[in-house]
Parts: sequence; structure tokens; C-alpha cells
Amino acid sequence: MGTSLLARGSDPTQLMPRVTSAVLIPPPLSQHLTFPLLSVTLLVSFGSSMLYGYNLAVVNSPAAHIKAFYNATWSQRYGHGLAPGPLTLLYSLTVSIFALGGLVGSLLVGVLVERKGTLSRSAVLVLLAGGFMGFSRGLGSPEMVIIGRSITGLHSGICLSVVPLYLGEIAPKNLRGFLGLMPSIFICLGVFFAQVLGLPELLGEDRFWPLFLSVVVVPASLQLLLLHCFPESPRYLLIERNDVCGATAALHRFLGTSDVQDVIEEMKEEQRSLSSVETVSVWQLLRDRSVRWQTLSVVVVNAGMQLSGIDAIWFYTNTIFENAGIPVSQIPYTTVGTGAIEVVAGLIGKLGRRPLIITGFCAMGLCSAGITVSLMLQVGSVPCTLDMSPPSTAGVPFLMTAELFTQSHRPAAYIVGGSLNWLCNFTIGFIFPFLQMSAGAFCYLVFCGICLLVALYVYLIIPETKNKTFMEISHIFATRRSFLSLPAHLIGMMKLDGYGALESSSLEGSGSSLP
Repeated sequence: MGTSLLARGSDPTQLMPRVTSAVLIPPPLSQHLTFPLLSVTLLVSFGSSMLYGYNLAVVNSPAAHIKAFYNATWSQRYGHGLAPGPLTLLYSLTVSIFALGGLVGSLLVGVLVERKGTLSRSAVLVLLAGGFMGFSRGLGSPEMVIIGRSITGLHSGICLSVVPLYLGEIAPKNLRGFLGLMPSIFICLGVFFAQVLGLPELLGEDRFWPLFLSVVVVPASLQLLLLHCFPESPRYLLIERNDVCGATAALHRFLGTSDVQDVIEEMKEEQRSLSSVETVSVWQLLRDRSVRWQTLSVVVVNAGMQLSGIDAIWFYTNTIFENAGIPVSQIPYTTVGTGAIEVVAGLIGKLGRRPLIITGFCAMGLCSAGITVSLMLQVGSVPCTLDMSPPSTAGVPFLMTAELFTQSHRPAAYIVGGSLNWLCNFTIGFIFPFLQMSAGAFCYLVFCGICLLVALYVYLIIPETKNKTFMEISHIFATRRSFLSLPAHLIGMMKLDGYGALESSSLEGSGSSLP
């Protein structure tokens, strides 16, 4: 047949598209990792995400020096030192005020609509905080330490939401997981750098602790200087600002190709689906039955991340090791060892989002139980137990928040998830010393139970989002809503796939049947 068509003068270049479109399946929207994509990911992870991990652990090693400074300043002002109880309370406030600042920052995400612009401007907050903490001892002001910590928390509260949002929007779906988990790795690196710099041979001496706290200005300055070289999120430009030309130029830069029409069409499809939908408020999100499972999942994972106890361990590592009977001279090096293994675990954690969260929470639950046993038996194996801790899942809840919601619901979802994250962070940071004094080794069993319950929820409810578009993920949850509205005897006849979610084809015809 092909020979007869060509003999009659048919143009083969005109024939091939019709044959191809009729026979072949269009290729998926997959792209290669380009230098601009990798560069901007490393830059914002280093200049923002790493600071979150650094500020979690930076107050651990200089705790005794900061308390001594508080006590000496109080004595100079009022003629007497602080009792142990009020001193512990003041230091707990210093640790946990970071989370209150983070809470305020997470609430601001809904109004800070820009992605790259927000990251650039928030770096100025770190410079201000570094100045407060760096000059606090010279000016004899504990208040400056607390204010500086709250400002670093404000920065982290903004960036912990905006960084994964920005990366999730600039990355093609086949690279979204890889780029989205880079902030998690840098959070681990931030914890590790804080532990290394806190060694007695470096900045762990009494005279260096203000400098130790203010080192955060270095990565923030680098981000402030270089981030303007990269474009804004193309998804934000097209969907929210209707700037097709700007979005196309940004895609050309990030993807390294002029053929971006498929990506543009995918974003236009989302824009069309949202054309009659305004950006929802937090109250509207909580009342919206169509996204109730996504919202509940964000609540469970974000609250569980903090209530797992991992941040309490980074805040008070030295105290935990001291209670375990480890010699004081060996504690800084033991702490660095656990941080190094955490970094290695984060580097090799290349699973999907869902397996990573399940594995992480299960391992953290076992870790908490192991700490309890170690402290009760006084066998000194707490460091080994902490070495079993999972690859850091700290950035995964924020990555999943970006993936579980479409553009209209995303800002409100980040406010809900971020607020719970930071509220639980503050609660743990503030009450942990008192919980440890009252419950002793058994306080870690609370963390163990929470971790296992969250892992069970993720296994039963949340599907894998790896390599799926935002619209595909919304369809999966729409299918789940239809499934949950069926009678119980029909539910028992349905086959569940390996992720604990329905296969998308099993209820293809009921995808529009929303409760």
C-alpha cells in the first residue's frame, strides 16, 4: 500500500504524522536534568533548606555556654543568678522560639505569592538575625539571642514551604522527586555542619558561640547574590499571571530545549480546570469535601514529622547522650558521628515519596523504642540506636503538599501543613526537657507510638505520587473518594494495589461520583 501511495505522488513527510498519531502513543513529559535546574536546586537548598537543619542543631553544643551567659547577665542586672528551673525555662524558650518564628513564616506563605522573589527577599531576614545573635554577648543582651532565633525561624517557616513549591513547579514530573528531595539532604547537611562546627577544636569554645550562631549569614548571602540569575517558576507565571511568554522562556532555560509545547499544554490544562476556581482560603480548604483526604494527609504527615521526636533529639542531643552515661569529652564526637550517618542515609534514600515516609516513620519509631531500652539498661548504646535513624524525611511532607493539591488549593494547604509543623515543633522543643525530667526514659515511647500510627496511615491512605502530574494525582484522590462512598460489601470485592490505594482503572467510571 505504501508503494502505491508514493507512486501516485503522495508526500511521505505528510503521510508519517497521520500514521504515527494513529499507531504510536505520545511520549511522556520527561526531561533530562539540565545545569540550570541542578544549579538553582543546589542554590536554594544550600541557601534556605540547609539553614533549617543548621538552626535545629546549632543550639545543642553551646547550650552550657549560652546558659552561663544568661546567668551572668541576670546576675549583673539583678544582683543574683537564675535558679535551675527558670534558667531551663529561659533556655527552652530560646530553643523553641525558632518554631514560633517558623509558625509566623508559614502563615505568610499564602500572601507571598512569588516563588523566587520570596526566597531572595527572605534571605535579608537571615542577615538581620545573624547581626542580632552575633553582637548579643558584646552588648550583654540575651534578648538579642532570642530575637535572632525567632527571625531565623521566620525565614525557615517561609522557605521550608516555598523551596519545595518552587522546585516542584520548575521540575518536570520525572525529576520532581529527585529535585524535591534535595532540600531534605541539605537539611541533614545543615544538622551535620552545626555538629562539626560545634566541636571544641572549631567553634565549640565559650568565646565563639555568638559567631557559631551567626554563621547562617554566609549561605543566605550567597543565595541573595546569585538567585537573581535564574527565572521565576514557569507554572506560577502561566497559571497565576497568565504570562505565556515568560513561562515559555523560563521553560527554555530550565529544560534546555526549545520544544516545551507539551509542558505548556499540561499547564494550560490545569489553568483551564482552575479558570472558574479562585484561590481558596484556609477555611474554604478545611470545608472542601473534594480535597478532604488530601487535607487530612497533610495534617497527619506534617504533625507526625515533628511529634516523631526527631527535632527533640537534634535540639538536645548532648543532654540525651549525657543521660545515657557517655563521657562528656566524647559527646561532641559521638554527635558528629550520628549526623554523618544521617547524611549518608539521606543520600542513598532514592525511594518514592510514600515508601520513604513509611520507612522513615517505622525506623524512627524503632529508634525511639531503642533509646528507651538503652537508657533503662544504661548500656550506652544510644548512639548506635540513633545511627539506625531513617533517611531524613523532613522535606517530604512539603514536597507532598505541593503534589497533592492543584494551584488554587496549594497556598492554603501550605499554611495548614506549615502551621501544624511549626506548632508541634514549638511544643516538642519547649516541653521536652520537662517531659524528660518527669517521665525519664519512657518519654520516648510517646514518640514511638506516634511514628507507628503515622506510618500506618500513610500505608493505608496515601498513594505514591512519584512520576505523576498534578492532575493525575487529583484523579487518584477523586477515585478514592468514590471508593469510600461505596457500600461496604462492594468495597470488600475491590482489589487494592500495592500502595494501599485503588488502581485507577478499577473505578474508572465512578471518578466523577463525589460525596
